Amino acid sequence: MIPPRESAEFVSHMEDVLDVYCRPYDLRYPVVCLDESSKDLRADVHAPLPMEPGKPQRIDDHYERQGTANLFLACEPLRGWRRITVTERRTKVDWAHFVRELVDAHYPEAERIVLVMDNLNTHRPASLYEAFAPAEAKRIWDRLELHYTPKHGSWLNIAECEFSVLSRQCTDRRFPDGQALKTAVAAWQTERNGQTATVNWRFTTPDARIRLKHLYPKIDD
Repeated sequence: MIPPRESAEFVSHMEDVLDVYCRPYDLRYPVVCLDESSKDLRADVHAPLPMEPGKPQRIDDHYERQGTANLFLACEPLRGWRRITVTERRTKVDWAHFVRELVDAHYPEAERIVLVMDNLNTHRPASLYEAFAPAEAKRIWDRLELHYTPKHGSWLNIAECEFSVLSRQCTDRRFPDGQALKTAVAAWQTERNGQTATVNWRFTTPDARIRLKHLYPKIDD
């Protein structure tokens, strides 16, 4: 979704994110995009009918709801790397632990992780202080450079593109429980990281000022 009228708030955040995507690859300041999504867990009531010559596997329409799971996804577009963690919830504390894993396990040598996210209220430094002692929260915060996509601008988050691929290739089916989902997602992650599937983002700020001109406030000279 894009705002239907002039919005300085939207274009300011959009141009900030687009400028981040133009930065050259830098091991000291990796650009990482983060997003999250929920997945309904559903168990089959009747066992699927197996494939037969000329017939695909057949799955009954009826299922039993088994709750939901949350997926945190981080990806580094220029390196072609992504990390997915399945959790029971998507609270501030869950986000904080996922970010600490990025900082300590995946980017221990980076001076700062340039982190692009949407502007959910969980995606704030305050969440770190709800999960960890003050010194630990500040240590993690000091390793981050935060950039937020604008409201109605989730399409600017490359992690959303990765979720689209994940859905088409892996999660667009039933999973009876969180463990089955974790197993499938881990296998997909390993395969896709092995492909080194990078993202060549080509929509820039000059493009936005032309193609999305209607979003920019009109200034009287």
